[in-house]
Amino acid sequence: MIRKFIFVLSLLFFTLHLHAKDYDASLFGIASNGIKLNTTSIQKAIDFIHEAGGGRLIFHVGRYLTGSIYLKSNVTLHLKEGAVLMGSLNPFDYEKPTSWMALIYAFEQENIAITGKGVIDGRGYQVAQNIVSFIHKGIIKDRWFSNDRPSEVTRPQNIYIKDCKNIKIQGIHINNPACWNQQYAQCKNLLIENITVDSKNYWNNDGVDIVDCDSVIVRNSYFDTSDDAICLKSHQPRFVCQNVLIYNNTIRSSASAIKFGTASKGGFKNIRIIKNKVYDTYRSAITFGAVDGGGIENVEVDSLTALNTGNAIFLRIGERKAGKKGFMKNISISNVYVEIPATKPDAGYPYEGPIEDLPRNISPSAIVGMPDVAIENVRLKNIEIVHPGGADPHYAKVELEELDNIPELASKYPEFSMFKELPAWGFYIRHVKGLFFENVTLRCQKEDFRKPIVLDDVHQARFENLVIKEANKNKTATSNQKDHIYLHNSTDIEIE
Repeated sequence: MIRKFIFVLSLLFFTLHLHAKDYDASLFGIASNGIKLNTTSIQKAIDFIHEAGGGRLIFHVGRYLTGSIYLKSNVTLHLKEGAVLMGSLNPFDYEKPTSWMALIYAFEQENIAITGKGVIDGRGYQVAQNIVSFIHKGIIKDRWFSNDRPSEVTRPQNIYIKDCKNIKIQGIHINNPACWNQQYAQCKNLLIENITVDSKNYWNNDGVDIVDCDSVIVRNSYFDTSDDAICLKSHQPRFVCQNVLIYNNTIRSSASAIKFGTASKGGFKNIRIIKNKVYDTYRSAITFGAVDGGGIENVEVDSLTALNTGNAIFLRIGERKAGKKGFMKNISISNVYVEIPATKPDAGYPYEGPIEDLPRNISPSAIVGMPDVAIENVRLKNIEIVHPGGADPHYAKVELEELDNIPELASKYPEFSMFKELPAWGFYIRHVKGLFFENVTLRCQKEDFRKPIVLDDVHQARFENLVIKEANKNKTATSNQKDHIYLHNSTDIEIE
């Protein structure tokens, strides 16, 4: 099914652009010297090609300075190797037709693309500093401005595409945004492939945000980001972000690598995360949150490797606004290998993740629902997690008899460290119905006073070939259940 989806979408784009006419940027007086502002000339070229029936606007070697431009139907921006589309350093060269500011926009268009081996450089750090200067002068108003950090809606993204169909982003480098790097909202048939994202020069530099889209592929790409790298969101209750394939990407983040659900009003359905690699990532390799009223269902994770990553798996149901409680069901995670360090995994990167709330030892993976809405039907197969262990009981100890005192934190922002200290080093699982572990190995490199697995309000769970290897020990869960899995308010638990 995945291969068929990839083939159909790729064939669609091949057909759309097979007979497109090429137009050199120089034909429209677009300067490549990095000095002349080309906003009007580039927009005129896009409009002309659109009105002529479509084609490619070719940028050859050079530096092309521009403010906000609008991509139109049947038009491709093609950046050849050595071509750099540079964002203006003047904040007033960026328009703001919606809540978001961006360098490249598209609204209600179809058959659009940005391709080639060139670079989009938002020069976001300098833009952000100029915005700060104008805020201090009272020229730009930003009611959320604090600590010399402008809000997200005051800083330009590199790409913002909304309500469009048949979009291709291929081959290019997308660097240095002032805010999120690229956002695709309520789009259908989106292909992102073979791109390189360097998005770590300022705060909130997400790699890619896919918002309420249908039929999306993100594949064979590289992401290095200071915020979430591949981030799915649902901003509207009437939409569902669905039919998404995230395949064969390499990811580094000072937040989470693959994440969806921080904004989860409509929900997520039919998501496949296959054959991805994660390294030097501060938070979770994968994190799914249903915390704004929408649901998460039918998610498959397969063949994930994460090295030097702060957390392996975090699944969470929450209720950030009263009466807006989500759900989560049918989650399959298989063929995963994760190494968690004892030290900060993103140390030395330009914008590191914040120091976590203390007191807290190194956190476990967590699967946490709500008392009245359990996470349902979670399957973990062929998983190996290497944990540093070495927790200090004198630093912050939560007794197993005190599980009822761990707060639900329904309205808190969902992150794996949100509960601070937990009484497990491997998995903390709470409010779950239908849990299946098969061939799961948990390794603890230093002796840890905490239990490998804690189950609290878990029902209908089965463990097959669970292997626990702790420092100075060589036991499996089947040798002595009580040594490895702590049960609290849980029923119908089988261990084989």
